[in-house]
Amino acid sequence: MIVEAVRLIVTLASTAIGLSVGRAIPGWVNGTPLDPDPWRFWGALVGAGVGYVLGGMLGRLVDRGLEAAPRAVQHTTGPQLFAGAFGVITGVLVGAVLSVPAVLMLPPVVGWPLGGLVVLVLAAFGARVFAARAHELLAPGMSIAQRARATELSGDDNGYLVDSSAAIDGRLLELARSGLMRGSYWVPTFVIDELQAVADAADKSKRRRGRRGLDMLDALRDVPGVGVGVLEDTVPEQNEVDGKLLTLASRFDASLITTDHNLARSAELRGIAVVNPHALAEALRPVVVAGDTVEVRIEKPGSEAGQGIGYLDDGTMVVVADAAGSVGDTVEVEVGNMVRTSVGRMVFARLLP
Repeated sequence: MIVEAVRLIVTLASTAIGLSVGRAIPGWVNGTPLDPDPWRFWGALVGAGVGYVLGGMLGRLVDRGLEAAPRAVQHTTGPQLFAGAFGVITGVLVGAVLSVPAVLMLPPVVGWPLGGLVVLVLAAFGARVFAARAHELLAPGMSIAQRARATELSGDDNGYLVDSSAAIDGRLLELARSGLMRGSYWVPTFVIDELQAVADAADKSKRRRGRRGLDMLDALRDVPGVGVGVLEDTVPEQNEVDGKLLTLASRFDASLITTDHNLARSAELRGIAVVNPHALAEALRPVVVAGDTVEVRIEKPGSEAGQGIGYLDDGTMVVVADAAGSVGDTVEVEVGNMVRTSVGRMVFARLLP
């Protein structure tokens, strides 16, 4: 339909141009002007033929461009599109005002092209600037979903997909600030909705955790070398949040950031790269080995009779045999063995005489 419409418009315009050219060519026979002038007919006929061919070519190009347009903006958020369109309009208006002196004061052959160039440059400038600041222009004070910056998810480094557990954990922010994990962070809208639901929960501890997750994502936006974007894909074929995350990570070839042990295992089985801030923090802790002697403050009795519980400086739990009577004291212990659990490392030790 669009091809035929473009072809009709171009054909009519080309016919009118051909007719005008034909009128400009005088028709004479033995010094006598012809009426009607045959050049008008031939000009209109040639114009119609050329317009029919060129109109079809242009129509097909326009049709292909319209089909490709949705794919070109599939990773652009609605606020960005709206802000970009507003930026184009603003740039055109400002450019039109600034180009008036050039059009009036310079010769037409120079003034009009110069004015058109000014309008074009300012329209492109307005579109880029307004789209880049859409989160501030359109939604000041709104949720992270509207304020987040979004850049196109493409190229070799497709960034990180953030799970709600990683946002609530909070260590992701320190990893980004330290420079260990810089790049593009993508937060799906359903993850933001999940965090918002937790932040609105009746339980006080849940509300605190949900707000901490939203605050962490907000603070992540201001870290140099880090971009935070929102993925609006809803993944309707999946009902659970974990399934949606795995589908998006596979679809965009992005690394999944989560502290959920079961989700991490499921992602690894699917060949998805996983970053677990908790596991990374565990790996960076100082290592103690069997036979080492350390000082530990016994904080509380253990679950088994006679056991005392203490913690190393890095937070590692130490279970000390026969230390139940030393609660509140700092004792010297010898490391026996270590066990790695889903929540971290646990050290077993014995009191030194």
